[in-house]
Amino acid sequence: MPGPTLTFAFIVATLFGTAFHLIRGGDVRDLAAYLLAGWVGFVLGHIVGVLTNFGILNVGSLKLLPATIGALSALIFMSMTRTRK
Repeated sequence: MPGPTLTFAFIVATLFGTAFHLIRGGDVRDLAAYLLAGWVGFVLGHIVGVLTNFGILNVGSLKLLPATIGALSALIFMSMTRTRK
């Protein structure tokens, strides 16, 4: 069973992907791409925060600020690579 930190991180990353989809629009494939980008970017940002020992805006052991920056960077990158019809 996942712990509270993992559950919170999953919820926040999912909210980032969903909110980005609501702002940008698109179909179900775009939603799936944005969710995946939000999750991967959030995890990579958290890992960078752990490796650099970043100490601002931590929630327990979760490095929220670097994770947020990672998620938003991944979402913007995914948005730029998705082709519009």
